[in-house]
Amino acid sequence: MSGVDSRSVTVRVPAKVNVQLAVGGARADGFHDLANVFLAVSLFDEVTVAPATRLTVTCEGPDAHQVPLDTTNLAARAAVLLAERHGIAPDVRIHITKDIPVAGGMAGGSADGAAALLACDALWGLRSSRAELLAICAELGSDVPFSLVGGAALGIGRGEQLTELPVGGDFHWVFAVADGGLSTPAVYGEFDRLNEGLRVPEPRASKALLDALASGDCTVLAGALANDLQPAALSLRPALRSTLDAGLSAGALSALVSGSGPTTAFLVKDAQAGAAVAEALRVSGTCRTARAATSPAPGATIL
Repeated sequence: MSGVDSRSVTVRVPAKVNVQLAVGGARADGFHDLANVFLAVSLFDEVTVAPATRLTVTCEGPDAHQVPLDTTNLAARAAVLLAERHGIAPDVRIHITKDIPVAGGMAGGSADGAAALLACDALWGLRSSRAELLAICAELGSDVPFSLVGGAALGIGRGEQLTELPVGGDFHWVFAVADGGLSTPAVYGEFDRLNEGLRVPEPRASKALLDALASGDCTVLAGALANDLQPAALSLRPALRSTLDAGLSAGALSALVSGSGPTTAFLVKDAQAGAAVAEALRVSGTCRTARAATSPAPGATIL
């Protein structure tokens, strides 16, 4: 960011993959109860805030043109909510350097909200407690608290009530970025349509999956990956099946749609396998690009 104010604050924040996303039936408020096992991965956005005469948002990076630059942006909403709590004006310039796929089911918007919250708190010298920041994150959206925390965590409720989880080693991933996005509400709507008249079980975290995370065993984790939204995402975007098949054919241990999609995630044995799977996906014609990453990654961090 050119001409950065000397009092600016920059926060780096990771993308996430849902290694398990168990979804309950629709609640009266329209949300769904979840058992959502988040894992932060090493694709990062950076959010810089600096004093300004009014609130503005700018963005650069892949697909930056898809990022809203008004108060619907979660980074702007984070600044407004924090300022309101302290009776101050949210007069900051927010600059987002994107590297997390936009509208890809990897919580890029949520990550920017968490990053802006932490950055504004530091810029304004508020020294908010972790609990206060997490409460604002939950107000911003279901995935925002995890973006602040990072690592690995189980989210229940609508995903915002977090319990941090132990991870026994590094896991290697490849993410295939699709053309265009998928609306999260549309995917949940399709989930409801596909399950109409059926008894949707209470969402519960898989013990086998939690044990695999804790042990760091990628082969066991590969057999436990699960996403209840995947059938809905594939119903809306049938072409994603070809992407999943291409990654598995190239040697991935397992594949799934990341969150509500349309990014697809491939667990691989190691960095060498990741490079091979990523290259195979790039030339397969089934996705726009493919990115290798590792997990766990730290949550929102002031640089």
